[in-house]
Amino acid sequence: MIPWSLLDTAQVPGGGELRLMRRGAEFSIKLGTNELMNSRLSATEQALATIACEKIKSRERPRILIGGLGMGFTLRAALVVLGRQAQIMVAELVPAVVAWARGPMAELFGNSLTDPRVRIRETDVGGLIRTARSEYDAILLDVDNGPEGMTREANDGLYDLEGLAAAYTALRPGGVLAIWSSRPDPKFTQRLRKTGFDVVENPVRAKGPQGGAQHFIWTATRGDGPRRGASRAGFWARHHRRFDCKYAIHAD
Repeated sequence: MIPWSLLDTAQVPGGGELRLMRRGAEFSIKLGTNELMNSRLSATEQALATIACEKIKSRERPRILIGGLGMGFTLRAALVVLGRQAQIMVAELVPAVVAWARGPMAELFGNSLTDPRVRIRETDVGGLIRTARSEYDAILLDVDNGPEGMTREANDGLYDLEGLAAAYTALRPGGVLAIWSSRPDPKFTQRLRKTGFDVVENPVRAKGPQGGAQHFIWTATRGDGPRRGASRAGFWARHHRRFDCKYAIHAD
């Protein structure tokens, strides 16, 4: 068997080191001993885009925000579903991941990075979400390992009540927040619903029809009207850290 070779390393802001590995035509990105992504296991990353973009593809000039460039599977799947008028912003926190996409992994990405519909920003997707107001038709998050962060503690802010409220505000009415995870999380589903989203839970297999490990995708849709329970959810989102009370996020 061909051995793995180390191509490059990169520091994750806030701690941790990513390693880009290659074995023949296969790529792997690891954090310590944990494999974050593998070029042979792309079905669920593609499903993240396909499930969400199918819901909004008929909109005029849909705007999409993707959190995490990874190996580009989510981006390429979105480009397949969406028409010529779509605008796709990809936020990638680690500049080296963008360099890998344009360098050793360029064959995986094809022409996706030069597609006129695509913009790449080397920044924290959370910052883009927090400053947006009814700006996006879909937000796709493949950040960390899901709602329970592994690579970076600051990622937790995307998935708490405050972060979900910001995503709700950043979406246009009827817009979709889609989130990838390595496993289900019933408490996170409850937080999505408390924020006001209509939620669908989608179990998906890493190898698609061929099976593989089961991953999980949430599709959370913003309603057309005001966010249900907005004042109460917003209050707790703003103040639960101040109270330092583990029950704050469960307030009715």
